[in-house]
Amino acid sequence: MLLSMDRVTSYYGKTPILKDFSFGVQQGKCVCVLGRNGVGKTTLMRTIMGLTDRSVGDIAIEGQNINSSPTYLRAKLGIGYVPQGRGILSEFTVRENILLGTFARHDGRSEIPEICLQMFPDLKVSLDRRAGLLSGGQKQQLAIARALAVDPKILLLDEPTEGIQPNIVHEIGETLLTLNRKFGITLLLTEQHIRVARRLGDTFLMVDNGRVVANGPMAELTDGVIHKYLTI
Repeated sequence: MLLSMDRVTSYYGKTPILKDFSFGVQQGKCVCVLGRNGVGKTTLMRTIMGLTDRSVGDIAIEGQNINSSPTYLRAKLGIGYVPQGRGILSEFTVRENILLGTFARHDGRSEIPEICLQMFPDLKVSLDRRAGLLSGGQKQQLAIARALAVDPKILLLDEPTEGIQPNIVHEIGETLLTLNRKFGITLLLTEQHIRVARRLGDTFLMVDNGRVVANGPMAELTDGVIHKYLTI
């Protein structure tokens, strides 16, 4: 397994949000994490990055336990992160935002990787533009480009299509498909759009109340499972 969690419980303060959480992501695959709002999907991503108050259990990247490692070391081991809300620095330029990702590279390179410019030509012509002036879709592209600048083995994306107009949702989906299928970057993403999840995912992970309640190949994401865990 490229990334694995074994019986992980993750806390904010004294409150456990993830509970006895176990799963794995194989190299080169795309895993879609599904569930209603507030069930722990974002906490899962933050736990992997070491951004919750405390977690117990085993989190490993290529067999190396990282649960006691600080966030910057997890990034250096090859984890790129696109947080919910994107986390773009509005007063920085597009170029400066992307270059922030290079600080976590294991090889010490500090220039914008070609893959960022290849995947996002709109950003290539806007490198010296202030990031706060970009559209919502362009900001999401920028957040992905910044994570790619880490040179990740696995890319964590928390709601990458949230708050984006429908035609841009399709573009983001195609971008992620290319990163996974052409460039071989492993993906773990939380997603609300079932159609997007089915298009991208090799497997799914359904979360409810901080626990894994269903998982398997995407073909097993039936309408019954969706109705049980996603219908309000």
